[in-house]
Amino acid sequence: MDAFVEEAAEATPELVEAMARLVPQLSRTSPPPTLEELAEIVASAATVLFVARLGGEGEAQGTGGQIVGTLTLVLFRIPTAVRAWIEDVVVDGAATRQGVGEALTLAALERAADAGARTVDLTSRPSREAANRLYQRLGFALRETNVYRWEHGVT
Repeated sequence: MDAFVEEAAEATPELVEAMARLVPQLSRTSPPPTLEELAEIVASAATVLFVARLGGEGEAQGTGGQIVGTLTLVLFRIPTAVRAWIEDVVVDGAATRQGVGEALTLAALERAADAGARTVDLTSRPSREAANRLYQRLGFALRETNVYRWEHGVT
């Protein structure tokens, strides 16, 4: 079954419901975004929210057209280039191994290239073995780098 991927054009109750179902599969500690937060994401020039459904365009099948995956592409200009990051990729556990993650990632790579990004970065926990295999198969290379995180209120 093919996955149909599109850019979210507006925040809708359907999108809120999908995020309420999908975000807990990605993070146990982050709450799903509200309608207002999704509207901010969709309206931002720096973010593109992709949604995936199973079935062909206009003929969503299998899940009745239900959103089964999302990916956020972050695009921004810095002095040296247009940068792109893939964030918060999540595919419903019931839709794994159906090409959803690949379709989402390829759509994001195409959009990033169209925006002028020469590279696209992402991070993935080592425990997400299938996701890591997918990214390597799609041409992502593991970078030897230090990733640092600052957390507000933590000293």
